[in-house]
Amino acid sequence: MAGFRLFPEQASTMAGRVDALLLYLVIVTAVFVTLIGVLITYFMIRYRRRAEDERGAEVHGSLALEITWSAVPFGLAMITFFWGASLYASLRRPPDDALEVNVVGKQWMWKLQHLEGRREIDELHVPVGRPVKITMTSEDVIHGFYVPAFRIKQDAIPGRYTTTWFEATRPGTYDLFCSAYCGTLHSGMIGRVVVMEPREFQAWLSGGTGGAGVAPVTRAGARVFQAEGCPSCHGGGSEARGPVLAGVFGSRVQLADGSTVMADEGYLRESILNPAAKVVAGYQPVMPTYQGLLSEEDVMQLIAYLKSLAKNG
Repeated sequence: MAGFRLFPEQASTMAGRVDALLLYLVIVTAVFVTLIGVLITYFMIRYRRRAEDERGAEVHGSLALEITWSAVPFGLAMITFFWGASLYASLRRPPDDALEVNVVGKQWMWKLQHLEGRREIDELHVPVGRPVKITMTSEDVIHGFYVPAFRIKQDAIPGRYTTTWFEATRPGTYDLFCSAYCGTLHSGMIGRVVVMEPREFQAWLSGGTGGAGVAPVTRAGARVFQAEGCPSCHGGGSEARGPVLAGVFGSRVQLADGSTVMADEGYLRESILNPAAKVVAGYQPVMPTYQGLLSEEDVMQLIAYLKSLAKNG
């Protein structure tokens, strides 16, 4: 029993908070299961019928008792709700300075790419003490990005982006699993997260040579942007048939039907793969679809480039 652990090790800033909420729920459940079990047993024995003609005394009730057994569960439920909602909001809001990594799930592997350009398969290298934002999608079926030591689990869904984040608290190697059954080799879709000291991570990110490393994702996205002829319609000149894309990410976009939409990663992805879904006001739906022409990695690189235009103007 020396190596037995009831819980995985805690290796992220959120792991302790998740375990604390779980412990609270277990304690509340255990207390009520024990209390109800004891009372049921006691009432069965104490108030059992001892003769065929025996009748119980009429009970008129107690207002104090009614209030107590209504107020106590309500209070415990509200504690659970607000505690859980606070934890959920924290898990859904990555810090602004988070390191960004793009992840694509595919039967049966994880394909990961850092914005600096470094690619990985079934491995994710991250620095300790730095928030890491994971933006993910899937090429085929639903996969689940699950790192028990960090207490994070998020589905990678075909056709849309989902996000999660974590901040590792100590160096080491931690298991990465797929938590959603995704086919015959689901059990083999296993990876690892390698948490490194910041200096070691920077050396790894640059290829271990101390140089500039591989081309960043934004540069790769710029190549896709040019290769697909996007500047001809989005260049901003008099012949432009589409809106200027500099600064569009993170802004509110006015659509042809009068509504507005936030230009986030999901909107940009939909506009690339299904441009007729949300047409910008003042323009015609003439943009062709790139569904099937660009891989998920190409789309993510292209979006990274468009996000850099928002930062640089």
